[in-house]
This record gives sequence, C-alpha cells and structure tokens, in this order.
Amino acid sequence: MAAEPPPSLSYRTTGSTCLHPLSELLGIPLDQVNFVTCQLFALFAAFWFRSYLSPGKTSPDVRHAFATIFGIYFVIFCFGWYSVHLFVLVLMCYGIMVTASASNVHRPLMIVTQKITTLAFQVHDGLGRKAEDLSTEQHRLAVKAKPSFLEYVSYLLNFMSVIAGPCNNFKEYIAFIEGRHIHMKLLEVNWKEKGFHSLPEPSPTRAVIHKLCLTLVSLLLFLTLTKTFPVTCLVDDWFVHKANFLTRLCYLYVVMQASKPKYYFAWTLADAVNNAAGFGFSGVDKNGNFCWDLLSNLNIWKIETATSFKMYLENWNIQTATWLKRVCYERVPWYPTVLTFILSALWHGVYPGYYFTFLTGILVTLAARTVRNNYRHYFLSSKTLKVFYDIVTWAVTQLAVSYTVAPFVMLAVEPTISLYKSMYFYLHIISLLIILFLPIKPQAHNQRRPQTLNSVNKKKID
Repeated sequence: MAAEPPPSLSYRTTGSTCLHPLSELLGIPLDQVNFVTCQLFALFAAFWFRSYLSPGKTSPDVRHAFATIFGIYFVIFCFGWYSVHLFVLVLMCYGIMVTASASNVHRPLMIVTQKITTLAFQVHDGLGRKAEDLSTEQHRLAVKAKPSFLEYVSYLLNFMSVIAGPCNNFKEYIAFIEGRHIHMKLLEVNWKEKGFHSLPEPSPTRAVIHKLCLTLVSLLLFLTLTKTFPVTCLVDDWFVHKANFLTRLCYLYVVMQASKPKYYFAWTLADAVNNAAGFGFSGVDKNGNFCWDLLSNLNIWKIETATSFKMYLENWNIQTATWLKRVCYERVPWYPTVLTFILSALWHGVYPGYYFTFLTGILVTLAARTVRNNYRHYFLSSKTLKVFYDIVTWAVTQLAVSYTVAPFVMLAVEPTISLYKSMYFYLHIISLLIILFLPIKPQAHNQRRPQTLNSVNKKKID
C-alpha cells in the first residue's frame, strides 16, 4: 500500500534486506538503496516528462500512460513480488468504484490507503451528496464523474508518487496531466491588479534545486547522526539502569533528533520529484513569489521551533495529516481526535510500537489542549511573558514528542516498555492528571467541522 512511506514517521520498503556491495558500503539495507535509486530515476524521469511530454505537446492519455507505466516499473523494481498485492488491491477497488452506488462508494474502498480513500470520498461528495451539505473545501474537491480506468491507475500508480507519495487530490492531479494545474492556481490571484496582462509560466527549477539541497544535507546527517545515536541506545544497560532521569530525558531527545533526517530526506526528495514534473504549484505568497509547496510533506523550521504538540503535528507529514482530517476528523460525529489517532495507527500497520505512539498521542494532545486553553491567555499581556511562554512550551513540546514517538521508531513491545519504565511513564501520568483535574473547555463545534453551504444559508435566514 505504497501511496507514501508506510509509517508517517519513517520510510520502510518491503523488499529484500540482503547485503549488496553498495548496501555494505553505505551501511544501509538494500531495500532502502532500492528506494533511493527509484526516487533518483523518478527525478530524471520527471524532468523529461515536463520537457518532452508537456500538455502542449501530447495528449492527456499519453501523459497518463507514461506516468502509469513508469510507476509500475518502479514499484516492481522496489518491492518485487510484493507489488502484486498492490496491483490486485488497485484493480479490485476500481471494480468496486464503478459498480457501487455513489452514496456508498467510500465505504468498501476504506480497505486500502490514502489515495483510494481520498478519491472514494471525493466521488461520494460529488455524486452522492447535495452541494449545500458540503463544506467549501469538499465542494471544491468533489469529483462529479467517476474516472476512467486510465485516469484511475495513473492517479494511483504514477511514477512521481507511487513509492513515497505524497497523497494528492484527484482533481488537482487531473488538472496537472491536462495542463490546467498552474493556471488554475494563478487564476485565484487577480493578476490585473498586480499589473499583469497575461498569466505567467512559473518554473519549478529553483524550488527543485532548493529541495535537492535539503535532501543532500538530510542524507549526510542520516549517514552520520543516525549511526552515532542509534535508537538501540535507548535500551542499553547504561541508559536503563545507570543514567539519571534528566540525562535520560536529554538523551532521548538527542536520539529522536538523530532519527529525523531520513524522514526529511525521503519526503523532501518525493516533493522535488513531483515539482520537477511540474506538479505541486500552490500559488503566490504575499510577497508575489511563486510557491511550490502544494505537495510538501513537512516544514522543517516549524517542526524544530514548534511550541505546541498541535503545531508539531500540523507540520510533520502534512499530507497524511490532511488526509486524516478530510476522511475522518471532519466526518465523524463523535470523539474526532481519538478516532483520528486510531485510524492513523491502523493505517500505519501492525507493529505494536505504532499503537503505543498513537494512544500516547491521544493523551498528550488532549492534555496539551487543556493546558493551553486554561493558561495561555495569562502570558499574552506582555512581550516578556510571551517569550518566556514560548521558550517553555518549545522545550516541553520537543521532549513530549520525543517521548511519544520513540515506540514508533522502536516498533516492538519489549524495548518500548523498557524505555517507558526507565522514564517512570512520566508523560502518561502527567497527561492523565491534567485531563482529570483541569477544567476542560470544549472546542466549538464549528471550529472542528467546516461550515457547509446549507449552514451558512440557515444563518443568513435567522
């Protein structure tokens, strides 16, 4: 199920982990060597795709076919026989989509991953619901006709995102293939007021070079820091039995920091591949600069400077967070935070570490929200207090994230329990005490779920 790297905090492929001369030289498993090889080939293919198969030179069907054929080749190269599983699921789900009723099409397709469920809900919104019952975003992304088989397999298996994602919306992908993607985004800006008489043609070259530089730095950090501070250190006798609590706290943070570069590498390279093909243009910023971050999966600066658990999660694996919001958080009638975390855990896979992380994440999210709602306003009266608040909340957030995501990286039950016992389950206990004893100020219903056209009309009548 390779819409993007299976875990949201890592990339692991399912292929062989046998030794290979290049694998031995770099000190990383062969499956990860295959992953990088595929992504680099995809980068060159993306440049060729944009230059020689541009919408002005060839038809959408040719672009769909090329993207699909190369995507299938990369999947087979990277995953081997495991790719059969993906192809069978994709074909089965297409059969379901073209035969199921529009009002129920989203339900059977939940058996697979992000792109299929995204498309399923967007077809459901476009064909199975009334326009006035949709939010503004749901209305914008709704698919009004079931896609052809070529459009479907191209969307799911195109070489740009089949290995490492990111997930994207069907309508935006089709607009990209048909050559409408960039102009569609530019039309959202009033160019005549800015002195333009015709729509420009933004080039992704600068964005691609910038992202490739980040990719290179991330790779170098991965090959050095991750080996210097491996996650196995967290179950060493020194860490578990000899180091004091403060030392364990700091060392856990360092080890988790050292595990990040491989994720930065994988997601930034995937973003660059899409941009190199001409996909991912998001519009113009307030300074008039062209932006190519429509498909970006992370904002490194905001991650490293996050002053809340919410801010951290919003900037880490952005497209998966958006997917969870669109298919779960905004649609479920009860306990949206809890159910969204559970769905995320189920989507990631069967490793016990995933469930430790996401169940802990529920507690931490609820506790952090409670503290913020009860105390943040006391620190907004002066700049000094605000700076102090930001420093303290930054430190707390970074330590809380390290504690929460450690099982995700460790995967197994035994090392996770060993780690949490050595930390006295401190964050679990603190979070529970906060939830039990601090007054909870619930969020307004309309803050969680976007207004529909119907609700807006009712307000106007009232």
